[in-house]
Amino acid sequence: MARLTWRPARLVKVREETASARTLVFDVPGWPGHLPGQHVDVRLTADDGYTARRSYSLAGPDGVELTVQRVDDGEVSPYLTEVMRPGDELEVRGPVGGWFVWRPANPAPVLLVAGGAGVVPLMAMLRARRASRSATPFRLVYSVRSPEQLYYADELAAPDPGVDVSVVYTRTAPDGEARPAGRLTAADLGPSGEADCYVCGPTGFVEAAAGLLLELGHDPARVRTERFGPTGE
Repeated sequence: MARLTWRPARLVKVREETASARTLVFDVPGWPGHLPGQHVDVRLTADDGYTARRSYSLAGPDGVELTVQRVDDGEVSPYLTEVMRPGDELEVRGPVGGWFVWRPANPAPVLLVAGGAGVVPLMAMLRARRASRSATPFRLVYSVRSPEQLYYADELAAPDPGVDVSVVYTRTAPDGEARPAGRLTAADLGPSGEADCYVCGPTGFVEAAAGLLLELGHDPARVRTERFGPTGE
């Protein structure tokens, strides 16, 4: 395996996702490509030489695209979500990770289960499916506190053929929503079937969701999880 090296990354585009999250698209010369589900290390260097590093999931199948949630007392996310502008640069290293990935050549149905910002690497899988013109059946169950915190709202409102999207609101549901607000349940995940499952989100959510999948009869060997800490920083 080639040794990972730090590469300069110039911000070329920004999309606001929520009041506290934004997507950043970078130009990274020599980027080797990646699989959906992988992540990158990001490094910021201050004028006095102090450096801060964080890891972020890649949000798309091509290039370096990150969706970052602001953590108010964090070192990195406030800069990425509020200060950084197109033309500014930082450094990235990657791609990192090879287990929590989806490969377009795999024809098995896919169940994606996201908690909050955990939707980011799963969105990369959905976008890779589209880019590869795969006909693999996909289902995304996306647990989020309220409509205001929904990432990629417009894109998920019009999913590709063969993709089913269900949003589970845990605290505040929009008017007219059939399902009342509440935590993810086995009923939200549906019957087990034969699917490759990818679960991503905060540690507590991942443990609960993975447990529900096993209770439903999913093969433990086909349930892959990716978790992050309570702050994401």
